[in-house]
Amino acid sequence: MNTFPRPPFARQPQAMPGTTDRMEPIPDHGENSYQGSGRLEGKKAIITGGDSGIGRAVAIAYAREGADVLIAYLSEHEDAQATKALVEEAGRKAVLVSGDIQSPDHCRRIVDTAVEELGGIDILVNNAAHQASFQAIEDITDEEWELTFRVNMHAIFYLTKAAVQHMREGSAIINTASINADSPNPTLLAYAATKGAIHNFTAGLAQLLAERGIRANVVAPGPIWTPLIPSTLPEEAVVDFGKQVPMKRPGQPVELASTFVMLADPMSSYVSGATIAVTGGKPFL
Repeated sequence: MNTFPRPPFARQPQAMPGTTDRMEPIPDHGENSYQGSGRLEGKKAIITGGDSGIGRAVAIAYAREGADVLIAYLSEHEDAQATKALVEEAGRKAVLVSGDIQSPDHCRRIVDTAVEELGGIDILVNNAAHQASFQAIEDITDEEWELTFRVNMHAIFYLTKAAVQHMREGSAIINTASINADSPNPTLLAYAATKGAIHNFTAGLAQLLAERGIRANVVAPGPIWTPLIPSTLPEEAVVDFGKQVPMKRPGQPVELASTFVMLADPMSSYVSGATIAVTGGKPFL
């Protein structure tokens, strides 16, 4: 049985969006533990936010299950190169695309690049996210509110709309929501609102795409140890991060990998419109 780190953690402030190698402890993405079994052999996947955190864990798992991946990320080039190397070590193709998914044109470029470089799209993982903490609603600027929705929600619409034109029957869309969709943290008001929107969007999308044989599902993580945490939460919240769930610790990115694989697996052909909560025992209703 794995023994994963528990709080308290060291104070470790970072500038947004944060980098993996400055975290203590370094997150576990499955580099030494995830073993594939060919469940996604020959598939082509787009993963946004694939440079680090949950996205890196998904990229590693997909590659070891036999998929080629496009890793979309903002500007964390060192993290992205490290993920690319791990995918290539698994014998799969990795394509990097940097840029801001706030832009509809950039979202379309991600999709076009996947079609050109990978030869198609079977799986779209909408995982990239922005969050920031505020103690009062008056502290949230109009620009911050709009930024959060553009990155977390609008980009999912742009990417999905572009990707489905290239998806065949049996393809899968997996959107990353959060426990905040069900139990919002008041200091993450904008972020939590977008995660609720993602949950609702996916439920409608699954119905809209059902006749085309394309599935859409949600993964709703609880507290997960990623660079987003030390770069966006107050220092005292980082020290005790994960203590609030029944398991009394944060999840590691690798602990979500099997869920993303299951939802992408063609064997899960009757699973659509579902929300899979990975929350360390905290109920998601």
